[in-house]
Amino acid sequence: MLGEPLRIGIVCPYAWDVPGGVQFHIRDLTKALTQAGHHVGVLAPADSNKGLPDYVTSTGKPIAVSWNGSVARLGLRRGTVDIIKDWLRTGDYDVMHVHEPMAPGVSWVAMYAAQGPIVATWHSSIERSRVLAMTEEMGQTIMEKLRGRIAVSELARRTLVDHLGGDAILIPNGVDCASFTKAEPFDGWPGPGKSLFFLGRSDEPRKGLPVLLGALPEIIDRHPDLRVLLAGPGDEKAVRKGLPKDLAGRLTFQGLVSEEDKVRSFHSATAYVAPNTGGESFGIVLLEAMASRTPVIASDLEAFTRVLDDGRAGALFRNEDPADLARVANELLDDPVRRKELAERGEKRAWLYDWSRVTGEIVDVYRSVAIPGEKVTEDFSGMWMGRILRRGGTKSRRRG
Repeated sequence: MLGEPLRIGIVCPYAWDVPGGVQFHIRDLTKALTQAGHHVGVLAPADSNKGLPDYVTSTGKPIAVSWNGSVARLGLRRGTVDIIKDWLRTGDYDVMHVHEPMAPGVSWVAMYAAQGPIVATWHSSIERSRVLAMTEEMGQTIMEKLRGRIAVSELARRTLVDHLGGDAILIPNGVDCASFTKAEPFDGWPGPGKSLFFLGRSDEPRKGLPVLLGALPEIIDRHPDLRVLLAGPGDEKAVRKGLPKDLAGRLTFQGLVSEEDKVRSFHSATAYVAPNTGGESFGIVLLEAMASRTPVIASDLEAFTRVLDDGRAGALFRNEDPADLARVANELLDDPVRRKELAERGEKRAWLYDWSRVTGEIVDVYRSVAIPGEKVTEDFSGMWMGRILRRGGTKSRRRG
């Protein structure tokens, strides 16, 4: 099987049609694997089959669940089990790659439903919790089934070590650098004055928009012509409510943006601001900004500090400190020479994470666990989950 194309089944626990880092990772990994000649099928929950790529098999509508300091849309409904069975039977996969194997829902069931060459990737950094403690037995069963373990960051690897006692190969998130290098800014941007760009859910506290808003008065005092571009889901009226009229008037809301407009947003900004307050194990959006040659200003979370090479590839400020964010932003906006240096260093560092490099490392893991002639097959021996799997349900609906 060395060098031959592989049939790879990838499991995504989160709703495919809701933007998220894990979904984007799997989408881009699938694209890179397919371009390299491999066959890939993806299993994921989705609100609707409409618009899904041909390679995605939906397990049905997801359910909103509080998970890791956020609200995740996970899928486990009546009929999901039969869909997973059918996907395994018809996929003829050489390797199954499960992402976030401890996330409740599709990843759990897929792990219990399959046996053979199985690889898992940990994305999140999760502190010990009641949920993790309750699922410790399940976690040990998962660990016994895995032949390969990947963590996208040291923090994600630490989550695995602390909660399950195993270890993993560090393979970072990838970024398609070439797709970010060129784009036309929006009309009038960045404009004669300075501009900042924020990307994230405005109603999710850990994305840090309140920290940025708290810093803006001091930044505007130094840069009276400053404008701020905001992208991501959330309630614009709720954000503007209570803000001074002058501050609110400088905010341009885009809502949920396409990939094309996301790239244009990076190229429309003097700097990208990531004021996230916690719960981040990596920082793929930082790499996207860096690939765009947009200088980055980020909170000094451990994950961000690693991506920004301890501040050599981006400017760091004290987490949850609007005053320090204002200080760092003002210094950078006042210094075109440093902005150019950070843009150049950032771009160079981003290419270290390009999918052309990352995909090769992941395929090496696949080949290390795959055995010629062996396929991923069903397994119903998993204790309480095994009983669920044997119950059956509705017929599956497969795309492609």
